[in-house]
Amino acid sequence: MVKFVGRKAELQNLHEMLQENNQVVIAAIAGMGGLGKTELALQYAKAHREIYKGGICWLLAKAGDVGIQIVKFARTQLDLNPPEDLDVLTQVQYCFQHWREGGNVLLVLDDVGEYQQVKPYLPSLSSRFKVLITTRQHLGASIKELSLDVLQPKAALELLKSFFKETPQRIEQELAVANQLCEWLGYLPLGLELVGRYLARKQDLSFTEMLRRLEKKRLEQPALIKPEADMTAQGGVLAAFELSWQELEDTDKQLGCLLSLFAAAPISWKLVEQCLPESDKEELEEIRDDTLLKLHLLQRKGEGIYQLHSLLREFFQYKLTGLEQAEELKRSFCKVMVAVAQDIPDSPTLEQITAVSGAIPHIAEVANHLIQYLSDDDLFWPFYGNVTFYNGQGLYNQALPWCEQCLEITKKRLGESDPSVATSFNNLAFLYDSQGRYSQAEPLYIQALALRRQLLGEEHPSVAQSLNNLASLYDSQGRYSQAEPLYIQALALRRQLLGEEHP
Repeated sequence: MVKFVGRKAELQNLHEMLQENNQVVIAAIAGMGGLGKTELALQYAKAHREIYKGGICWLLAKAGDVGIQIVKFARTQLDLNPPEDLDVLTQVQYCFQHWREGGNVLLVLDDVGEYQQVKPYLPSLSSRFKVLITTRQHLGASIKELSLDVLQPKAALELLKSFFKETPQRIEQELAVANQLCEWLGYLPLGLELVGRYLARKQDLSFTEMLRRLEKKRLEQPALIKPEADMTAQGGVLAAFELSWQELEDTDKQLGCLLSLFAAAPISWKLVEQCLPESDKEELEEIRDDTLLKLHLLQRKGEGIYQLHSLLREFFQYKLTGLEQAEELKRSFCKVMVAVAQDIPDSPTLEQITAVSGAIPHIAEVANHLIQYLSDDDLFWPFYGNVTFYNGQGLYNQALPWCEQCLEITKKRLGESDPSVATSFNNLAFLYDSQGRYSQAEPLYIQALALRRQLLGEEHPSVAQSLNNLASLYDSQGRYSQAEPLYIQALALRRQLLGEEHP
């Protein structure tokens, strides 16, 4: 990554981690693919080469046996000749014992997968040696770890701007969209650099069009696929995540793909467990902690709360299309979200609102993207769950779109003559009524009443509700002569259906 912005603090932290003088220091830069771990190590080596007068040895952990690489480096760069009749481990120890004098040595092991495979070859005696590892994994408590994260929004925008120093007007003219691009890319350095370079090459391509293309083709958009020759990264975002995917077992992959069905928001682990009722809870916990968290494919946000990075969510959704259990996972996820929505009372208390607030983005995800996996009976609920959540707080403007969508979707799927359509008419009317938009509420209340009479008959609690709601609307407008007979009908019907002793 030629452009290196927003990592000064990490460079300083890394330097402090490696500067203990009384022992061999082993430190790791850990994080998900695309964060710039290799670039950070490279920048550190360049910035502090003067203090490593004993040399800097850079090894590619996945390019072959690390011990053989160390011996080869010592032969070609240090003119050492370890006896060839010794085994590789002994030759490596010989190299460290006879390493040229002159000061500290920095040994960089880039992209370590299995730490146990490289551990035997690490120096253990001379405190001259400082070992820096880049990895996608947590290597254990005994190793100092710098856990790399995505950039802060301001630093992400600065990184994007750095590609337009000669044409700053391009980004200034579309600054709001540039911020949206940063957000869509999840502030991931690799994604930002790929898109920045792509836009810099295509001088007639607007930021707005770039964002549109990303939203259309997602991770398969050409800007995210092929790095330029002078970049540290050897592949695009998809390739970076693919390396981690290859380390996963089938059950790990299934859990990752399930998590991608949730919205790009914090996820309660209890909801995850409910989506996989046949799975052992302890086994799910092991996959979460010992694989997804260890490989930095999942982030812990708080007690029992987890979240996928936005581009990793895109990646797992991309992989979900080829997963045998895809349809089953989608239906199970929808079923759980419907159950949560059904539990939201019409007049929620503050405690109930707080308890369900974390699930609202995921209920919305079902309503917006997965309604084809809902049964006709369940179709209504994700929309209504959002309506009651916002309506119960007096947030009528946020409830309104859900009411409107609910009516549109239920009419389209179920036809004009269905109880859910009548309920949707009633809910939208009630919302307009609450906002004082009486002229818009009245015809909807009338339609709801007529449809309920047609579908349910004259003697049904929903008919009584519609009579009462329409009466209340007239009452609010001072149209008392129209309200009175409706109130009387509603009262009589409720007495008939529910008895004299009922709320």
